[in-house]
Amino acid sequence: MKLYFSPGACSLSPHISLIEAGFTFTTERVDLGTKLTASGADFRAINPKGYVPALQLNDGTVLTEAPAILQYIADQAPASNLVPVAGIERYRVLEWLNFISTELHKNFSPLFNKTASEDMKQAARANLANRFGYVERMLEGQDYLTGSAFTAADTYLFTVASWAGFVQLDLSPWPAVQAFLARVAARPAVQQALRAEGLLK
Repeated sequence: MKLYFSPGACSLSPHISLIEAGFTFTTERVDLGTKLTASGADFRAINPKGYVPALQLNDGTVLTEAPAILQYIADQAPASNLVPVAGIERYRVLEWLNFISTELHKNFSPLFNKTASEDMKQAARANLANRFGYVERMLEGQDYLTGSAFTAADTYLFTVASWAGFVQLDLSPWPAVQAFLARVAARPAVQQALRAEGLLK
């Protein structure tokens, strides 16, 4: 498999998951400005949406969208328990993947958009404060989003919450979120992915 990524983008989440699941895979960096891959290919020919992540499977099929890729990775390596195979535990992870995608990930978008108005950015910050308040309450007293087990949802929350430092969003009101980030950052697979993307020396 080949993962198309941009350093620190939401593609970091499947990057971590691929390592956690023990897969052998390659990566290719994408310049999101020029839409060119490191080898000079037009990324839009690989993913017409023009953004990462994209996971090219062994048969050449390309899968996009982080939550879908995370579920695919987990289902190919059920022993990893990144997404439980059945039962309410599986749906709790899927619930979190949807929440992170729609309520956190998308609310960060205006803060990275140079053309977004100040009103849009203030609204996004207010939404993020509300959402992180919820995540804080859910993390209190447990290591990960669904309890003691590390799942694909945790790779996604780690990735998205890490963007706070790039947009001057202060996470200090949410100590459980900060503790979660430190806990996940210390995992060997996370360290390996961060180092591979040039985000860790």
